[in-house]
Amino acid sequence: MVNFRLSHTFAASPLTLAYFTQSGGSVPFDRFIEAVDRVVQLEERDDIKKDSMGNPMDIGSCGNEYLFYKSHGTYSQEDLDIELKHLEPANIRDKIAYNAVRLVRTGFDKMTGWQYDTMTQSMILQRVIFLETVAAVPGMVAAIVRHFKSLRSMQRDGGMMQMFLDEANNERMHLLTFVRLKDPSKAFRAAVIAGQFGFGTVFLLAYIISPKFCHRFVGYVEEEACTTYTKIIKGIEEAPASSDLYEWQTKRAPRIALSYWKLGENGTVLDLMYAVRADEAEHRDVNHLCSDMKEGDVNPVSNTEEKLNTMLLKYVQDIMEKPDQNPALK
Repeated sequence: MVNFRLSHTFAASPLTLAYFTQSGGSVPFDRFIEAVDRVVQLEERDDIKKDSMGNPMDIGSCGNEYLFYKSHGTYSQEDLDIELKHLEPANIRDKIAYNAVRLVRTGFDKMTGWQYDTMTQSMILQRVIFLETVAAVPGMVAAIVRHFKSLRSMQRDGGMMQMFLDEANNERMHLLTFVRLKDPSKAFRAAVIAGQFGFGTVFLLAYIISPKFCHRFVGYVEEEACTTYTKIIKGIEEAPASSDLYEWQTKRAPRIALSYWKLGENGTVLDLMYAVRADEAEHRDVNHLCSDMKEGDVNPVSNTEEKLNTMLLKYVQDIMEKPDQNPALK
């Protein structure tokens, strides 16, 4: 065995990933070199059919079934500056999903008297708290249905279940953060229970019938969420000093938010809104992508074999650098 000096996070990651996927066993040096050689070939040549080459570390795509990690606290400034996008409906299924979202959005706005030009802290929190209790339902429903399907068919899920569980938990973290800023009344909590029961039941039945429709529906819901949070952010940033929204420019976000999104000790409610919007943008893109996926496709967000190849290539690039370019190799 050869002792590699690994001081760079990406350099250590391939060995770490391989270690865990081998149930704690070490990876022989010759197999590691073979894996590195394979990755370099894949990077430099276009005539190789990449899907036909198994991973020399015997990891392959099976890691998708149990390896998934998505940090929601590593957003760059570019990630936070999201683009408001709309996917045009391509077929009848998409049109039904889009119009259903628009109908629900219009009805909810009228029922709650929501208007962007009269936003207050109380109005915003009441709206987002209710919506987040509903938003956390689709991911969990998708995970449950896919879990039972995998058990029935005795086949892999492609790592999708873990991704949807993370999505559901992420939406739940939005809720747990916002309730630190406003404690809902008993009547509000009762409305949440009723809404969750009704929406949860309908969405479960719909997902069993057509997962593609449901993911497209959620994608359009998240488009609306991105628009809502964008206008909330604008309202906070442009709020006059006399407005209660002005306070959120400097008010410290709840501690649970500081920890989850890694906002720093002085992260503000405005910073929190940016992070939540980035989450919603990711859910938007992922659900639209899932609606277009074919049966048997692997998780598009976290493909372990793809990540391993990327990290191995990074490792090769690091060790090939001259000592004066890489202090760790001096």
